[in-house]
Amino acid sequence: MRWLLIFWAGPIFLLGSWYYLSLNDMSFGIFMLTRQANDLVFQVYGNMLGLDPASLPPLVMRAIVVDSAVLFALVGLRRRAKIIAWLRARRAQLSLAVKDRSLSSAP
Repeated sequence: MRWLLIFWAGPIFLLGSWYYLSLNDMSFGIFMLTRQANDLVFQVYGNMLGLDPASLPPLVMRAIVVDSAVLFALVGLRRRAKIIAWLRARRAQLSLAVKDRSLSSAP
């Protein structure tokens, strides 16, 4: 699970931090973090895909959401026995807590 988080969240964190820093022109003296680099990157990708560069960030975000949903669905499918056991234990624990608060056992 640790490697999954590293290889899933790592690139998303790097892409998100680059996009945020370059969009707000917080370059710290690095060209790749400037607004001009941001515009250039999306211009190149827009020309390669034949799309408007302004429409690419929402498409990237939608792709990240869909890929994350597929990834977590696969993880859930692989670990469904543990998840079902955890849910049953949680329900049993909650039902015991509700029974303890019942007024039917009042004197």
